[in-house]
Amino acid sequence: MSKKILVVVASTRPGRLGPAVAEWFVRATAGTASALGVEVEVADLAEVGLPFLDEPEHPSTGIYLHEHTRAWSRLVDSADALVFVTSEYNFSMPATLKNAFDYLSAEWAWKPCLFIGYGNTSAGTRGVQMARSVAATMRMLTIGGDIFLRIADTFSDGKVIETERLAGRAQEALTELDHVADVLRPLYRAEREIVPAVLADAAELLVLQRCCWVEEALANDRLDLPALLESEHEVRNALRDWTTWVVRLNGRLVGSARAKRDGESWLIGRLMVAPDQRHDGLGRRLLAYAESQAPAGVTAASLFTGERSEQNIAFYQKAGYSLSSSGDETPPGAVSLRKPL
Repeated sequence: MSKKILVVVASTRPGRLGPAVAEWFVRATAGTASALGVEVEVADLAEVGLPFLDEPEHPSTGIYLHEHTRAWSRLVDSADALVFVTSEYNFSMPATLKNAFDYLSAEWAWKPCLFIGYGNTSAGTRGVQMARSVAATMRMLTIGGDIFLRIADTFSDGKVIETERLAGRAQEALTELDHVADVLRPLYRAEREIVPAVLADAAELLVLQRCCWVEEALANDRLDLPALLESEHEVRNALRDWTTWVVRLNGRLVGSARAKRDGESWLIGRLMVAPDQRHDGLGRRLLAYAESQAPAGVTAASLFTGERSEQNIAFYQKAGYSLSSSGDETPPGAVSLRKPL
C-alpha cells in the first residue's frame, strides 16, 4: 500500500517563502519518493483557509460542525507522515500553524513528522523548537532530520538555491519518514478488520450495547431503551434478521453495526464503539462500511437516534445525514436521519 507524505506550508502572509521551500522539497525528493512508492502532496494553509478555531466541540470528540474542519480532517487523516515548512515569528511558529494543530486530535496521533525551518538569524530554529513541542503533545513522533535554511545563504530571487548537499538532506529525511511510518502504521492506522458477526458473538454484543446505551439513557432521561432491555436470546434472533458486522481488537469485541433493507432504504442500527476505543475513527469506519454494503436498488441510508442525543446527531450530520420525518416509523423519543446513497 502506497503512503502519502503531506507537506504543510505554515505561513500565510503575502510574500512568504514557504511555498518556494515546499516546491524545492518536492523536486529534491521526487526520485526518492518514486523509488519508495510514496506520494508527496503539498497543503498550503493559505489555500486551506482555516479561520481561527471555531468548533464548539473539543477536537478529541471527532465531531466537527464546519466543512472547513471536515476537509482539513480528511486531508491530515489521509497522510502517513508530515513535513511542516515553517518560518519563525518572534521566537515562535506562525499562529496559523498552531491554529491548524488545534483543530484536530486523533488525525495527528502516532504519525512521524519533519520540520523545515527558514529565517534570518536563527534559520527558523526557535520557531521549529516551539512547533516540535506542540507536535509531541499531539502524540506525533518528530524525527531527527529537521532541515534549517538561512535566508541569506540559501535563497536567491525568492527561491531555494538547489545544491546536492541540500537535496541529499531532503532525500535522507524523506527516507527516514517513510521507514518510521512503516513502523508506526499499526498505531496510526489501526486497521481493525470489519467482519460479519456470527451467532456466537451474541453475548459480547449484549454487553457492548448495554455499556454504550447507558449514555443514551442518561442523555434522553429514559431507561426503556430496547438496547438496555434485550436478552441474549433476542440479540441472537436479531443476528438472524439483520446483517451485522463486528470489529475485534486483540480478541475483544470493540465495535459493531447492523443494517437491513427497508423498501428503498438501507436501515442502519446499533452503531456502537466501546467507550475506550472512541475518538479514533472506528465509528466513522463502521458507518461508512455499513453504507457501502447497501444492496442494489437502495436509494438512501436511514437511521434513528435519541432526540436529545446531541453528539450522535452531530456525528451523523457530519457524515452527510439530515434530519427527516418518518412519520409513525420513528420510535418514541427518537429522531430519524437520512442520507442519499
